[in-house]
Amino acid sequence: MDPEQLRADIPALERATYLNTGASSPSPRRVVEAMTDFAAYFEYEVPAGEGVYEVGWETYEAARETIADFLGADADEIALTRSTADGVNLLACAIDWQPGDVVVRTDLEHPAGILPWDRLADLDRIEVRVLETEDGRVDLDAVAAAAEDARLFAVSSLTWTHGTRLPIGEIADIAHDAGARVLVDAVQSPGQYPVDLDDWGADFVVGAGHKWLLGPFGSGFAYVDSDAIDELVPRRIGYRSVEEPTDPEYAFKDGASRFEVGTASPLPHVGLSEAMDLLEEIGVKTVEARIERLTDRLKDGIDDERLLSPREYESGLVTFRVDDPEATVERLRERGVIVRSLPYPKAVRASVHAFNTADDIDALLEGL
Repeated sequence: MDPEQLRADIPALERATYLNTGASSPSPRRVVEAMTDFAAYFEYEVPAGEGVYEVGWETYEAARETIADFLGADADEIALTRSTADGVNLLACAIDWQPGDVVVRTDLEHPAGILPWDRLADLDRIEVRVLETEDGRVDLDAVAAAAEDARLFAVSSLTWTHGTRLPIGEIADIAHDAGARVLVDAVQSPGQYPVDLDDWGADFVVGAGHKWLLGPFGSGFAYVDSDAIDELVPRRIGYRSVEEPTDPEYAFKDGASRFEVGTASPLPHVGLSEAMDLLEEIGVKTVEARIERLTDRLKDGIDDERLLSPREYESGLVTFRVDDPEATVERLRERGVIVRSLPYPKAVRASVHAFNTADDIDALLEGL
């Protein structure tokens, strides 16, 4: 598999110039076929054969292994979730919050990384401290000041507003020195450049497969470092989250799978596993190199006054000012070019993946 073959395997690209992967990516045929083939097998053959629970459990475990290998983690550190927001909520609600506990977040988080903390401020009287940023950057001295006396530091690995990579390893070191745990919203990172969770050093990482990983909706994941797992006590419980479901003296599973409560469709994570295998075949470094070339081409067509993302490559997200973002997005859609507007900053954002081409970039620039 190479980027050209990947493009040919995505039917949605026959209908439009798609530059909105940062919101959601169209899936390749191969991913959809893996899910449909599994669905037919699971529903038609398994009930009268191996049994749906046996196959379901094997499929969950295989998905954890694939996700862990892709992210440089251990399988028992991975929980299968529905989305990034689902993962944030699962972890946030498993901490024994006390009134006055401090959570730090940046002012550039997605609502998935804002609303759970605001809700806990209402319910458990925690304090939410907002770290101000500039042009999608954090000042590490400000990180240290904000992390002082904090219990948790919540931050995105890649800003959805500017496409800037944040120094997660350095932030994690600073937060840990202050005694805080670190939760990373990584949904914009895996799939467009190599990610190794050991290098980040975060305690918790959440993400989902429907963006750069080319997977389906519903294929989320949460990483919990083995050294931090015992600090989390889930508020939800079910037969998948405990060691022995029929034991009245229940005990949660040792690993992150304690967050998996009950029966859930294996299909999204079958699709995610196939998508990860596909990206591994292409090579994530190959993906990143192609994204860099294409974003350079796009930025060459946008002047400094309008460009809000860094001119030097950091990611496939390119944000730029226009007079009327919503109207611009609609006008481009009428030309068959799919991008999105942002609520903050008021701007348009294009997302460039390896399946895109120079012609796609030129179509956007001509439309602008």
